[in-house]
Amino acid sequence: MILEGITYMHEHTTIDLSRLKKSDDTNLNCFDETVSEYKNLYDKGVRNIVDVTNLDMRRNPLYVQKVAEQTGINIIQATGFYQDKFLPSFVTEASIDQLSSLMIKEIEEGIAETTIKAGIIGEIGTSKDRMTDRERKIFTAAIIAQQQTKIPITTHTTLGTYGHEQVAFFKEQQADLSKIVIGHVDLSGSTDYILKMLDEGVYVEFDTIGKENYQPDLLRIEMLKEIEKRGYQDKVFLSMDITRKSNLSYQGGIGYSYLLDTFVPMALENGVSQTFIDRMLRINPKKFMDD
Repeated sequence: MILEGITYMHEHTTIDLSRLKKSDDTNLNCFDETVSEYKNLYDKGVRNIVDVTNLDMRRNPLYVQKVAEQTGINIIQATGFYQDKFLPSFVTEASIDQLSSLMIKEIEEGIAETTIKAGIIGEIGTSKDRMTDRERKIFTAAIIAQQQTKIPITTHTTLGTYGHEQVAFFKEQQADLSKIVIGHVDLSGSTDYILKMLDEGVYVEFDTIGKENYQPDLLRIEMLKEIEKRGYQDKVFLSMDITRKSNLSYQGGIGYSYLLDTFVPMALENGVSQTFIDRMLRINPKKFMDD
């Protein structure tokens, strides 16, 4: 359930990718600093965060619930698996039915050993320019879980690649495209690439806002202007996908508030309408999650 207010649709309250990234920076376990940033977001009107940290990202549902309780922000947690190189051996051995049953259990009963129910499936991912066999199993299982529970699916595209193929796979498997969002599309740098997905009926996320080492935010804004001009204001979300301690303001990073404090004013100054901003941050997430 999405509360009235601003929603960040693709974030991580805590995440640990350090076993593969070989850097403690990618173990986002700074509880007090995260609480401080989320309280700041609450003061700016943020009421919901969709936390897409799943099983193989070393998720910690009780930690996330505690952050929610201390900040007043409604944090929606996820079920599912990530991208191939992060997948546990369990995925190799499990059947598609076992994987879908696990997701359904976490949606209907609770994540892991908790009673915290998942509100979204994801972020399920594909590798750069391809879908591996194990990723295909996860996508298939996610579609089965969606069909049974009507819960939305959120995806990861590595550097924005393989988005068209994800959509084609969902169509082939008769998934509900109106309940699917393709992630990280802003990393593609191509408006035409994104428009082709929007034409199919899925949602898309500009969810790496502020990560200018990948794309300049002004390019993201130019793409958003073209998407608005084409009439797809109802199908886009904004978020930041913060995953590192160094992203947070206490370490001199841009922090979770950058989206509202810096990016939104820049977008408005450069021709994105306030109506489109409100749709991406307030109206579209509520429709996607609650309908």
